[in-house]
Amino acid sequence: MSDSIKVALLGCGVVGSQVVRLLDEQADELAARVGAPVELAGIAVRRPQRHADVPAGLLTTDPAALVARPDVDVVVELMGGIEPARDLLLDALKNGRSVVSANKALLAEEGEALAAAARESGADLYYEASVAGAIPLLRPIQQSLAGDRIRRVAGIVNGTTNFILSAMESTGAGYADALEEAGRLGYAEADPTADVDGYDAASKAAILASLAFHTRVTAADVYREGIRDVTAADIASARALGCTVKLLAICEQVETADGGAVSARVYPAMIPRSHPLASVSGAFNAVFVEADAAGPLMFYGQGAGGPQTASAVLGDLVAAARNKVIGGRGPRDTAYAHLPVQPMGDVRTRYHVNVDVHDRAGVLAAVATVFADHDVSIATVKQEGRGGDDEGHGGEGTSPATLVVVTHEAPDAALRATVEALSGLESVRGVASILRVEDLGRPVSALGGSQ
Repeated sequence: MSDSIKVALLGCGVVGSQVVRLLDEQADELAARVGAPVELAGIAVRRPQRHADVPAGLLTTDPAALVARPDVDVVVELMGGIEPARDLLLDALKNGRSVVSANKALLAEEGEALAAAARESGADLYYEASVAGAIPLLRPIQQSLAGDRIRRVAGIVNGTTNFILSAMESTGAGYADALEEAGRLGYAEADPTADVDGYDAASKAAILASLAFHTRVTAADVYREGIRDVTAADIASARALGCTVKLLAICEQVETADGGAVSARVYPAMIPRSHPLASVSGAFNAVFVEADAAGPLMFYGQGAGGPQTASAVLGDLVAAARNKVIGGRGPRDTAYAHLPVQPMGDVRTRYHVNVDVHDRAGVLAAVATVFADHDVSIATVKQEGRGGDDEGHGGEGTSPATLVVVTHEAPDAALRATVEALSGLESVRGVASILRVEDLGRPVSALGGSQ
């Protein structure tokens, strides 16, 4: 058996501590799989006194010195954040040390720089754990489907928001109560902003789009909406339509008049209950990958958690260590396509719009005219209020009523212009809510959207 592979671990929190445990418990099996023992060279932490369960001789507060040690073969980064992680990993890669990272924010922002450093030095860069926890997803996209053409990657990639929306669906609770319950059970952080405002999912969407479409996409390129404005009434409306509401990350390669583009977006949307994603509840993740030859593929499992994410980290570590032993190299990131990112205004989808109106004659006709003027075709409309019928014969009073409009597919820019025009109608009290309606089974169209 070859000499041992030395590992520098940066960070020893929820995931890092599980990596340490698994390296110890599975030492013999890992050595057999790699072809050499895998040993910790050191663990960089901020507060060594908090890690009494780790041999003191492994702990250091100087991550730069640990990464620079000549005996280190692989650097595993679990500290999170952009800096100092970025500089540490660039230094490691430039000096030929392979890197394993679960840092989605860093990879979404600095993936190009990290990939370039790995390419120039011949080191490996693995990051399976950065998206969907334990679910094998990035490697199948990058390797198993390397001979295919991926058209769409779409799914649930944030467990916190899926838990909240699932709780709203099952109990009828509002957003605030469901978020409080998620925090009590440990599914939501004390500051849930990254999750509920979609930042976490947007970083993951950027990574997925970059791999699937061979085009560098950053988190800033991803259109993002969170779930704070989703109400119990929205959940009930979705149920009435035979749908449920999920926070979706959707990445598509679309053909345009100029040749092609990548669409990457995150937002809450209604999906039919018949779709497999509709049954994904709690903190689980699930992602659909659609390719020309392979067709639709679904990846499902635990999207977060210490042992689950550590499993993905160890998988990457074994691959990097094995390459060190045999003198091989892992797959290279490719960004040869250089596709532009499609503006959100050009993205086509369906919409569910709740319009609060004064319940009087002619309201429906006036609202329908605004939709027609902006080339947004109405599929169905339902009026709820004193008049109660689709013609709005509610007399001349000003009692409140609600128009529930579901559209055919239309560009996002047209829908936004429609909503702005609706707000200017004297008979409209306000647009209460807008949710997109996604049919993830439809093919990508020839001109910049979906059919």
